[in-house]
Amino acid sequence: MTNIRAVAKKAGVSVATVSRAMQKPDVVSEKTRKKVEEAAREVEYKPNMMAQVFRSKKTYSILVLVPDMSNPFFARVISGIQKAARARGYNVVLGNTLSNPKTEQELAQLLLTSQTDGIIQLSARYPLGPREKEAGQTLPIVNCCECVDDDSMPTVRLDNKEAAKAIVNYLIGLGHRRIGVIAGPPHSPLTRERMAGYQEALASQGIDFNENLVVEGDYSLDSGEQGAGHLLARGRAPTALFCFNDEMAFGAMRGIKTAGLSVPGDVSVAGFDDLPFSKYMEPALTSVRQPSEEFGPAAVNQLFKLIDGEAIKRRHQLMPFEIAIRASTGPASQSD
Repeated sequence: MTNIRAVAKKAGVSVATVSRAMQKPDVVSEKTRKKVEEAAREVEYKPNMMAQVFRSKKTYSILVLVPDMSNPFFARVISGIQKAARARGYNVVLGNTLSNPKTEQELAQLLLTSQTDGIIQLSARYPLGPREKEAGQTLPIVNCCECVDDDSMPTVRLDNKEAAKAIVNYLIGLGHRRIGVIAGPPHSPLTRERMAGYQEALASQGIDFNENLVVEGDYSLDSGEQGAGHLLARGRAPTALFCFNDEMAFGAMRGIKTAGLSVPGDVSVAGFDDLPFSKYMEPALTSVRQPSEEFGPAAVNQLFKLIDGEAIKRRHQLMPFEIAIRASTGPASQSD
């Protein structure tokens, strides 16, 4: 088998440089890293990963706890995680937890038994028990996307309250004052933050909050369709709907059309996430755009600082958002 010395000779660098380029690519220049990668391919070098694990006491793998593998948003986040981890010579193990806390805790034991080097948690829960949570700042665990309320883990998140406020203010600017909401589960920090943004936007414009304009969903297509049906059947129907994710918005548009109404002629619809196919809906969906594939690399960078024993200066990293304005929203169809 070709060894590391052959790679070093082919690349014209030292054995130590080859080792650094393969194990910690961020500490060498991009030019050197590419030179080493090309040389390794040419001499067909395959590193002995078991030997590396034995010497370094690292598994060269990270565990990602995913609440729902079928969710398109999480799929894009995972793609970003995998690319960033592979660039550092790490593999990614996916744990589809189905939002089950017990499953999360069982999988997270892999960290305590040295079967993974770190965890990225995509749910809004600390994945281990109370004792481990007390020592959370020393364990390589990062919370991403659906973030916890406390300081138990470094987080990579969106400012959901400000994003919700921005899109509701946009709807108000179109003349809408009866803005319905299809929210997420009430236990979710995302739901609480987005609801707070919705209420702050209404208050800033002198619009009273009306609980009859709010229904609970579960982020699924069906709950969006059912939620729209419930809201349209209640007294004075909303002229606009703000859905806490795009999938519920897709379902809501179907519910509106089933009721014999049009989007946005009768009811405007706005979502949250801006999934890749949102712009291909008919009509194309207005939505809060999250940088989904940027969440992954940001979380990986935070995690590797913990793995390497470095201090994290910003424990809570906020990602940017935009409002993608499309054809699903328009001026209010009637005055209040």
